[in-house]
Amino acid sequence: MRRVRYERNGGPEVLEVESVEIPTPGPGELLVRVEAIGVTLPVVRKVREAGEPSPLGGEIAGEVVAVGEGVTDCMPGYRVTGLCFGHGYAEYALIHESMASTIPDGASAVDAVALVRSGLVALGALDAAKPESGESALVTAAASGVGHLAVQLARVRGAKRVLAAVSDLSKAEFLDGLGVDEVVAYSARTWGEPVDYGLDAVGGDLLGPALAALAPGGRLVAYSSGGGTIQAYDLLVGAKSVIGFQIARVAAETPEIYDHWRQELWQYAASGQLRPAVHAEFSLDDAAEAHTVIEGRANLGKVVLIP
Repeated sequence: MRRVRYERNGGPEVLEVESVEIPTPGPGELLVRVEAIGVTLPVVRKVREAGEPSPLGGEIAGEVVAVGEGVTDCMPGYRVTGLCFGHGYAEYALIHESMASTIPDGASAVDAVALVRSGLVALGALDAAKPESGESALVTAAASGVGHLAVQLARVRGAKRVLAAVSDLSKAEFLDGLGVDEVVAYSARTWGEPVDYGLDAVGGDLLGPALAALAPGGRLVAYSSGGGTIQAYDLLVGAKSVIGFQIARVAAETPEIYDHWRQELWQYAASGQLRPAVHAEFSLDDAAEAHTVIEGRANLGKVVLIP
């Protein structure tokens, strides 16, 4: 089979395709014939910044073709999506049964990788903010794979006003089509009327402006891998709070919540309340181009690899 790897850290140019044997599922594992792979910013950052090269994992979707010992719920022939912690940029990949969810009839593998993992992060971050009907919301990286779902979910959960923050105002038309009320560039001096809560996927130097955009008593949920620091005084002066969110912790410690969110996402999509968008589809040979799109923050919605 074919898969993408890298042997040294760097930009998208370090990615290369190799031929290897199809893996064998171990206890609790599913072997999936991969039909779609979701490309994410954390994986792109890992290639450029992490220490030793490691497998390119992430979101995959496809058909189960074999199962390991102890698997009880996902049999060969099932179509599933889930998170792969090994080599996910591949024609065949292994995922643990606990990380897999069934793709509903009528939904494609591309639909699944555009909706489920990014949607779980968006919905989890939103729940961490404890939104109340009638509040106003801020979403940074609003046109990203997670962000474009978060702006829609905020509205589903009762937000009266949704403010989208982006790197470039050329993304405004896309976000207007998703029902946001205002779009602001990161570089703007102010971000307009303060909001009740914010969902920040960027971190770094953007943490300060995101915190400043909150009304007194506002809540900022930080779920970025981009780091960053804030001053305690900036919290105290407005009685604001910052809440950290990590989807892997929910999956490991409260799998019943994780599973409930997955079902909720498919229900929203089936009802038309949530519309996942795909920016572009690339082959494994063009994985470097897919990473370039993500690294340049040029995507409108999800970037997908098709083996």
